Formats: sequence, structure tokens, C-alpha cells
Amino acid sequence: MPTKNPRINITFETETAGLLATLAKHEHKSVSSLAKELILEALERREDMALSIIAETRDVVKAKRVKDKDVWK
Repeated sequence: MPTKNPRINITFETETAGLLATLAKHEHKSVSSLAKELILEALERREDMALSIIAETRDVVKAKRVKDKDVWK
């Protein structure tokens, strides 16, 4: 049955593929599902880092303040 989600092929070095396979076996998961999980975690961390940089640039002494109730309107 065809899937609606796009497929991505990744080529790893033998050692990296072996580590991934060992970890997947230890966690009782398929290699592909573990790889997907790890990639999603990495993307989330990168997003968090980017948002932290934005927050740091906006966190200045004379920054414009907005009340919480106004933000959620």
C-alpha cells in the first residue's frame, strides 16, 4: 500500500549504521522508526536554539513590554 508521506533515503557509514541498529534493537524499535525519532528530536532542538537566539536579542532593558492578557487576544 503506498504511503502519503514522502520517503527519504539516508546513507550512513558502517559504524554509524551499526550503532543505530544496536540502539534500535535495545529499544525494541525498527531502525527506521528510531531514525525518524532521532531526526525529529534534532529538529526540535535546532528550533529551540533558534528561538532562544531570537529571545535573547529581544530581552533588553528598554524592550517594549506586552501584557499577558493582550498577547492571547
